[in-house]
This record gives sequence, C-alpha cells and structure tokens, in this order.
Amino acid sequence: MGIRILVVDDATFIRDMIKKQLRDNIPGVEVFDAPDGARALAQLKGQSVDLILSDWEMPNMTGAELLTAVRAMSNGGAVPFVMISSRGDRNHIVKAIELGVSDYLTKPFSADELLKKVFKQLKLAGKTPMQGVRTATTQGIAFASVDVLTGGGGATPKPVNPFANNSASVLGAKPDIKAVDTPKTAKGKAQLRFSNNRTFACVIREMSLQLMSCLMHRTDDLPTVFEQAVVDIETGDGSNLARVNGYVHSIQAGENRADTSVVKIVIRFVDNDAEKFETLSKYIAQM
Repeated sequence: MGIRILVVDDATFIRDMIKKQLRDNIPGVEVFDAPDGARALAQLKGQSVDLILSDWEMPNMTGAELLTAVRAMSNGGAVPFVMISSRGDRNHIVKAIELGVSDYLTKPFSADELLKKVFKQLKLAGKTPMQGVRTATTQGIAFASVDVLTGGGGATPKPVNPFANNSASVLGAKPDIKAVDTPKTAKGKAQLRFSNNRTFACVIREMSLQLMSCLMHRTDDLPTVFEQAVVDIETGDGSNLARVNGYVHSIQAGENRADTSVVKIVIRFVDNDAEKFETLSKYIAQM
C-alpha cells in the first residue's frame, strides 16, 4: 500500500497547493482532504493514514480539537500530525506540543519547508518514500518548528514560489455570511508576512471581504504573484485585528516611473472562516 496523507484546511487554495506538492514529490501517494476537523475525523473513522497535515484555525472543529480527537483514537496515538498555523509564537507552539503534535509549520511557508516536514515525519514513521521529482531533505529546520523549543536546526531553504503552476480559479467561492463586500477607501495599516521570515509594512488603500489593496516600500526582495501571504491588520493602538490568509493577486509600480520607491500590491483572501470575515466586515464599516 502506498503512502496515504490527509490534508485539512478550510482554504481551498491552500489544500490544492499542498496536494500538488505532495503528488509531485511523492510517487504513488494517496492524498485525501477535508475543509475542517469534523469532516477530517469522519474520514479517519473509515480509513487509516500515514500522516496528517492540518490547519489550526478552522470553523466547526479546529486543528487542535482534531488533534485531541486523533490522539484519543485507539490507532491514532502514533499517527504523525503536523499542525499548520499563521501563529508562530512560542506559546502557541507549546500548546500544540502539549496536545501531542508531531511538528509545527507556520504560514506562510514555502514548498521546501512543507516537504522537509513531510519527509521528516514519514521517515520517523518508517514510511520513507521513494525519491521523487525533487529532493527534499529529511532534516528538520528551526524556522516555525518544534525544533525552536529543543534547540534543533538546519539550513534555511532557498525562497521558492510554491504556486508557480497553480491556477487561482479555485478561489471563486465566497464566504457564507451576509455582509457588504463593496470595496471602499480605507486608510489603515497592515503587516504582510511571507515565507522565509519576510515581513513588509503597508498602508491599506482599499479593502473588501475578498481582497486588500495596499502600498508598500519597494525592496530587493519583493513578493511574487501567487505567493502565499498572511495579513495582520493593525488597529489604532498597534494591536492585530485579524490574521487573514491570502495570496498575491497582483503587484505593480506605485508610480509611473521606473525608479519608483512605492509598490502597489493586491492580496486576495482565501480564508472561509466566518468569524474572520465578520471581524473584517466591522473593520471596513468603521473606516
């Protein structure tokens, strides 16, 4: 029997990206997916898997609740479970460890970071796959990992674009909540986080429940179209309003000249979390 992996995330775009990387790099892998913990648990009751990759923040049943349920199953104690989250603070990681997580991956992540975690856990479980299209090291890395707490580490992977050949058409579904989503001018601040610890401050120009348009300073390490992003919207006191997952929909010069120091970037959101969108709706209404 080939390797069987379950991918759980409420964002279709994220699930599709992960499934593509697994199928491209693990010959013969069987990949199953679910949009939340409840439906993932239902699948696990009818079949066994060799690895679970699960988002933390999901509606209906969170990744933490799914992990607790898996560890309580008669055959779930030894199943490798990698938690994926936009929160990489130490307390969050410690909580995941206490619940029995095998490893931890912080959004946004690159394809190399994802594959390092997958190959590492499969090797520990005695399920090392045949060499795939790309070489993925089985060593853990300190960035966004349980290794942060144990002192382990490894080489930092080179930045890659995990969405280079993916279509964004899967993002057409809108959240099932009632709210005005007509863009309006909004003057606010946000932090854009990308893989390899790249963080950019930006000024919000327009925002809807589907996307955010903002301005940021031009740098030598600009994000690319389709690159995964986490948006931390700031309130007036500097605290975070909401962590929203998305991807770079477009990026262009902010001025009509080649030496412009300003870049306009549009982030399209991929979360389907009603609570997040309710928070965004209230934020937009107050601008």
